Amino acid sequence: MTAKASAATEFFAPRPGGQGARDWDPVPDAHKVPFTWLDGACVPTEQAVIPIMSYTLHYGLGVFEGIRAYDGDKGPAVFRLREHIERLFRSARMVRMDIPYSVDDVVSGCVELMKQNQLRAGYLRPIAFVDDGKRGLGASNNRVRLAIATWPWGRYLGDEGVQRGIRTQVSSTVRMNARSFLPKGKINGQYVNSILAKRTAQHAGYDEAILLDDGGFVAEATGENLFLVRKGALVTPPLSQPILEGITRDSVLQLARSFGIEVREERFSKETLISADEVFLTGTAAEVTPVREIDGYTVGAGGRGPVTEKLQTRYFDAVHGRIAERLSWLTTYQLAS
Repeated sequence: MTAKASAATEFFAPRPGGQGARDWDPVPDAHKVPFTWLDGACVPTEQAVIPIMSYTLHYGLGVFEGIRAYDGDKGPAVFRLREHIERLFRSARMVRMDIPYSVDDVVSGCVELMKQNQLRAGYLRPIAFVDDGKRGLGASNNRVRLAIATWPWGRYLGDEGVQRGIRTQVSSTVRMNARSFLPKGKINGQYVNSILAKRTAQHAGYDEAILLDDGGFVAEATGENLFLVRKGALVTPPLSQPILEGITRDSVLQLARSFGIEVREERFSKETLISADEVFLTGTAAEVTPVREIDGYTVGAGGRGPVTEKLQTRYFDAVHGRIAERLSWLTTYQLAS
């Protein structure tokens, strides 16, 4: 055996315990559920499999959503479900994918999946993907399929992060621009942009990354929209920038206006960001999460500020069905006893 072959054999040889070259993160037991929705029906999760040569797996052309259900005062309910599914279909149109179901079909599928898995709260992940068929980049007539996964999921950025705030880094990775990409779409392959920024920040000891656009203005975090508070006013990047049109972002804007808080959608620089009185992130996964530090700069008093806390509390009231005028945001369902 050559030295090169010997080295390769040693590298791939199983380590004690049969774990291979390293220990991989397993799926947490709490995330395992009996059913997944695939191609129009709930099926046992172990049967929800796709071909290795699925076009989306190789080229990233697919669209998805992230949605939360809460066990609230009115019983279990999915938050702004229809708006999420409508955005899924808009994303699909951007990349010329024809989802073979209606918005109503997918809304019903999400609710049915929560009921089948007996979940009063959890995270939903609808994903439309292109199946195997013709091979190569130019394949444009392969079957489009739809799956919905769900699992119980706690605070995306941690319970402590929601209370005390998180530490963030302004990334050297620039937010993708609309000349070459589709920032308003939740398109699978585009998230490599966010992953690169997120991993760099985590390796440097931060919780999250903030991306600038190619003009040097603040855009968003890796999976969240961003707000700052300055002199009592709430400021967030406008939709004309390369940001996702976040549904949680829209919810917070509506709640802020109902309080009479001044709201401005305008561009701002890193210098404005680090000198803000408060900063927080919004997203379905992250909900409303304060930022206490940016690139080593302490934000405000170094914790959750009063405007952030007020909006965060109001947001949690909304998702749990405690605000009468926001009950239209909830799709309620009942579990079998």
